[in-house]
Amino acid sequence: MSPGPAFSDAEVERYARHLVLREIGGPGQQKLRAARILIVGMGGLGAPASLYLAAAGVGGLVIADPDRVETSNLQRQVIFTTTDRGRSKVDAGLRRLTDLNPHVETQALQLTVDASNARDLIDGFDLVLDGTDDFATRLAVSDACTATGTPLVSGAIGRWTGQVGVFIGRPCYRCLVPEIPPEVETCQAVGVIGALAGVIGAMMALEAIKLVTGAGESLAGRLLVYDALSAVTRTVRVAPDPHCPSCGGDQTGGV
Repeated sequence: MSPGPAFSDAEVERYARHLVLREIGGPGQQKLRAARILIVGMGGLGAPASLYLAAAGVGGLVIADPDRVETSNLQRQVIFTTTDRGRSKVDAGLRRLTDLNPHVETQALQLTVDASNARDLIDGFDLVLDGTDDFATRLAVSDACTATGTPLVSGAIGRWTGQVGVFIGRPCYRCLVPEIPPEVETCQAVGVIGALAGVIGAMMALEAIKLVTGAGESLAGRLLVYDALSAVTRTVRVAPDPHCPSCGGDQTGGV
């Protein structure tokens, strides 16, 4: 791939700390500028992830979420302010991301991502981040990413525990969670420590940057679990499910 246009003086100053990194440098920053990333969910995880990706200089950033800002969101969804209450999350988020980095082309989609639209929406993106707390959406996004060959960075939090995984082909997220669990704990019901959203959201952004630039070793095929209460992390491998309807041998697809 040929390099893009030279960086302006303002961009060189903005991305100076990236440009001197051996693992990123000019070529890696060019890859970031050329990347198109979709963030599904502008909640506790999508908020910090989107801020760090915009700050990093991702060229095309699209955020999708159907909800509006509520007072209870402000404890962890740090992209919003008190004056944003009642506004569309994607509209409020878009304004903040544009203020943070006007070099990034941003787009807001106020919609619910589900099995009916996920594949058409995701096709054409270089990478997808999913930070939603709805398993139907998570599985629809995973199936669409598998069908289109799009890498997926998935994050989740609850109480004091968070997790981040990267899924590219096999194994897919559905290998980890084959179907919607019968009993699901929600943050609304059991609570969540606000700062944990920042930790896991930043990890999601970091994995996305590594995938785009080729820096280091990604979490592909692995799940990082962080217990904030004990300050302990562990990483486990996700085993491919040979009977997975999305990425298994038959590959009948879930979308």
